[in-house]
Amino acid sequence: MSVEVANESGEDVDEHALMALARHVLAEMDVNPLAELSVLLVDPATMTRLHKRYMNEAGPTDVLAFPMDELQPGRHDEDLRPLPTLLGDVVLCPQVAAQQATAAGHGADDELHLLCAHGVLHLLGYDHGDPEEEQEMFAVQGRLLTSWRRRRTAGGSR
Repeated sequence: MSVEVANESGEDVDEHALMALARHVLAEMDVNPLAELSVLLVDPATMTRLHKRYMNEAGPTDVLAFPMDELQPGRHDEDLRPLPTLLGDVVLCPQVAAQQATAAGHGADDELHLLCAHGVLHLLGYDHGDPEEEQEMFAVQGRLLTSWRRRRTAGGSR
């Protein structure tokens, strides 16, 4: 799986951990190994512009997800090879994540990891617009974060 992380936020962020987490989420969700994903870290001013432009909401937000190709399991070309799929972009704002982490009583890295997993799940079609969707998405998100943390602790992902 191709996961690219670009840090334009000006903050010191463990980009390798975000890349490993995104790959873990994609693998656990059985996404085509040829899938491509981009994670972009931005400053609050950039996030505010994106939030206004795409969500018509004021101020910076923590995470935005911009899906590209729809996942179509079994989609093949004439040689019957799976086609690469560009899942889309996850945009994170580390400064907003740090504020939320303080309010939640955990570390900024933990908040960024949660937001990264959350954004990838949005690209995979999960949403939290109603209570049932929210319950399902947050359960999957929690399971993925727990399994990723266990792998990291065991030295299997970094």
